[in-house]
Amino acid sequence: MSSVSFPEYEVAFGRPDSYYEKYERKNELSHATHYCPGCGHGTAHKMLAEAIDGLAIKDRTVLISPVGCSVFAYYYFDVGNVQAAHGRAPAVATAMKRSHPGSIVISYQGDGDLAAIGMAEIIHAANRGESITVIFINNGIYSMTGGQVAPTTLIGMKSMTTPHGRSVENEGYPLHICELLATLEAPVYIERVGLGDNKQIAQATKAVRKAIDNQVKGLGFSIVEILSPCPTIWKMNAVDSQHWVRDVMEKTFPLGVFCDKTKEAQPHAPHPAAPALTELPKILGIEDEPELEHATKPRKIDIDLHVRVAGFGGQGVLLLGEILAQAGLDAGLHVSWLPSYGPEMRSGTSNCHVRVSSESIDSPLVTLPDVLVAMNEPSLRKFDDSVRPGGWVLYNGDEFPADCYRPDVKVLALPFTKVAHEIGDARAANMVMLGALLEIAEDLPQDAIDQALRQLVKTPKWVELDTRALLRGRELFREKCAVEV
Repeated sequence: MSSVSFPEYEVAFGRPDSYYEKYERKNELSHATHYCPGCGHGTAHKMLAEAIDGLAIKDRTVLISPVGCSVFAYYYFDVGNVQAAHGRAPAVATAMKRSHPGSIVISYQGDGDLAAIGMAEIIHAANRGESITVIFINNGIYSMTGGQVAPTTLIGMKSMTTPHGRSVENEGYPLHICELLATLEAPVYIERVGLGDNKQIAQATKAVRKAIDNQVKGLGFSIVEILSPCPTIWKMNAVDSQHWVRDVMEKTFPLGVFCDKTKEAQPHAPHPAAPALTELPKILGIEDEPELEHATKPRKIDIDLHVRVAGFGGQGVLLLGEILAQAGLDAGLHVSWLPSYGPEMRSGTSNCHVRVSSESIDSPLVTLPDVLVAMNEPSLRKFDDSVRPGGWVLYNGDEFPADCYRPDVKVLALPFTKVAHEIGDARAANMVMLGALLEIAEDLPQDAIDQALRQLVKTPKWVELDTRALLRGRELFREKCAVEV
């Protein structure tokens, strides 16, 4: 805190050290927060920052802020900040605390986030007694998204989705989170406080500090629910909204301590370190299993292949991608396989993303494929434009549609289904196309392909047929080699 002296008195003022000196917002907004006038988040932020300073834990603190009005907490707190998906803050906080047990992890959530979308997350984190601190801002409404009814909205309260007021018959009763979590055995400290007047704010300040101090001492799960004003969505001025917390909200959500085991609680033992990778076979009981026949050894291969396979369900789209990915894995490469398919077992849309690389893979998504394997015309028309310039399109058809032609990509259009039928079964068309694809991805070793096929196709009859189909696909590619339309 900074201070300035005057002749007759001293005035102390300043900002908590755990706040940034400047809020990095748009130039015209850098002098103010993004919270509405009278919003309780500013007060809650201040008491949270003062607790962090008072406990001298700024350099150890990680703040988890999910979707909601708290989404921009990282603008203000000069601590570790992690953004979480809607409702997932307790899960993210759990991962952070377990992976960095020396940190102080604080989950800061609103009522729509915690009590609706994240209800399962908060219950299970509390039931496990995770050593985290949760600050729960309850203003009885979904504020950031326009004012829809929330699990904590009061009976009779109007919202965007309850224009006539919340009713028991239609929306049920308001959820009492503190009372609900207090039925669990693991939580150490649960208290509900309010921001309805200065006396309530003073108690809230003590509760927030205690909840964080419990974590500093390693005592386990603590949560503080804060009844908070929301003048904008409630359509009140700042003073009236603060009084409404004290005079109205508190009748539905009584303030008080619902669980306090801090005196008898013992510090949690740290979670054991993860086992070394070399120990996993023994732990899983597979250390004595023989290696697969002809198993390939990791080898130096320089490859970065992006493939999109698309067609109807039942055409073997996903299996084609699986074999390609498994072969890459067996060759000691980095791989990813991401399927996408409709609800129909047959004739629905189906496609998959496959990446095979000698380097780590940053994302399983294939937005610019090097090779598009289109097993029908609708798939060709859907994904043709996405192929990287210089890439390939393998199309299962007698002719490549003229209006799909691109001068910057290479094309092989053949009736692969008919070819598979001639080999022995039309259903092997996917393997014929895979054979052609392997001619393009020539760095993938054949022994890895053979092993992947045996791993994923269990019937000997089909292994033999698919092997012939792969070979025929390779031959066709070499014969036709980039027929241009």
